[in-house]
This record gives sequence, C-alpha cells and structure tokens, in this order.
Amino acid sequence: MNKLGPARKAATFAAAATLAIAGVAGCAKEDTGGTTEGGVALVKAGALTTCTHLPYAPFQSKDDTGKVVGFDVALIDLVAAKLSVPQEIVDTPFEGIKSGADLNSGKCDVAAAGMTITDERKKVLDFSEPYFDATQALAVLTGKEVKTLDELAGKRLGVQGGTTGEEYINAQVKEKSLNIEVVSYKDLAALQQALATNQIEAAVNDLPVWNEYIKANPGKVVVATGFDTGEQYGFAVKKGNAELLKTLNDALAAARSDGTYDKIYATWIGEKPAS
Repeated sequence: MNKLGPARKAATFAAAATLAIAGVAGCAKEDTGGTTEGGVALVKAGALTTCTHLPYAPFQSKDDTGKVVGFDVALIDLVAAKLSVPQEIVDTPFEGIKSGADLNSGKCDVAAAGMTITDERKKVLDFSEPYFDATQALAVLTGKEVKTLDELAGKRLGVQGGTTGEEYINAQVKEKSLNIEVVSYKDLAALQQALATNQIEAAVNDLPVWNEYIKANPGKVVVATGFDTGEQYGFAVKKGNAELLKTLNDALAAARSDGTYDKIYATWIGEKPAS
C-alpha cells in the first residue's frame, strides 16, 4: 500500500474531484430521451424516431431534395402530430428492423418499413393494426413471355433478402420442386437494377413497389402476374410499449374515419380498392 503525504493527498483528491465533475458534465450532455404530454416515452427528446430501410417506394424513399417521403412517412407524421413532435427517420438494414434489435437497442421508437405482419415477427415486435393490404408480384422486362413460376425453370429469379417475398418464393420452389435459381439481393434498389440489366430473368416483390417502379421507368418492366398471399403491413414498436402502440392505432383509426387515410393512399398508392 502506498503512503501519501498531506500535500499529495490534497492534490490527488482535487484531481479526482475534477474528473468526477467532468464525468457528470459529460453525462448531462447525453440525450436520455423524453416523455410527451400524453405519457409516451421517446428514445430521443422532442422527436418521434422512425426506423426504415431505403429505398422502398412508394412507402419510403428520398425525393429530389434528399428528403424521405412516402406512404409510410405520411402516416407516421400523423402519429408524430398527435405527440406534438416532428418525425425523425433513421435508415437502417431491414434485418435489424424485423428482428426487433433496433427497437430494443433504442435506435428508434417505431418501425415503418412496408413490413408484413407475421406470427414469427410478432414474437419480437408489437404491431399496430394493419394499415395496408399487400400482394406479391412477378416482374419481368418488357417483351419477356413469362407468366408463371413454372416458366422460369433453369432461370434466375431475384428476390429481396429478409422479406416475405423471399420466403414465399423459397417455399414455392421447395413445394413444387421447381428448377429455379433464387438470387437474394440486399435491398430493393439492387433487385431492380439486377432485373433492369438482365442479370435475372424475373423478380418478385410487393405489387405497389413494382407499380411505382414502372411509373418511374415507363416501358422497361411489366408485372407478369400476382400472388395473393393475404399479407398485411403493420407499424411496429418495442414489445410492451403499450402507450406508443395505442397512439399509433388511434392515429390510424382517426385517419380512416376522417378521410385522411384515403387522401394519403391516393397520393402515394393510387386509387383505393373497393372495400
């Protein structure tokens, strides 16, 4: 054990006190989140933080100015308005969203990423009421005579990794013993680029996504057929976050009741199917 004289003891105590004060000051600068007037806890004070995976138009993508816009963005803006805060968007890989890792780690308050509600995902996420009925679609280059999966025997079929579209195609290939090479791409942009450059014979993703791509790239791609998988999209929160989940559902219900949902749907998706 070292023995210190009075002068050295005083100097040591002063240094320790300085470090302690600095540590406290450093902690004070950290954003430890906040709570809205409605009692909803947020991971960042003064904002509703949304995790998404770009691009996935028309649900979320960047416009010409770099701003993230889309169907999901507009709906979550309604939730943020109920909380009297702005929405802030974090672009992150889809795997972290669907696994619940991003919500559990405090990266965001809500996940809005054109995400299908599944029993598997319900184990790690709490979903809102469904806000969109989705269906899968097979897209090919204009002029390609492909209408069914059977016609892709010996060909390469592209999917987006980690999606229900990938799960559906893999299940179909296995169930029907189809001789198809399924190629998985990390995001929608990579999948669409692969199709446009003839690296794959066809590609599967959600129908609204292909409709948006066709509008932006007229004459290049057509939807060959659709697969009615009965999917529905939902927004997600961390397991047990009942207050935010209620706010989400209340905002969606109000939007459907007052016509706001239909207006947003018309802006980003098109004519709303008859219910």
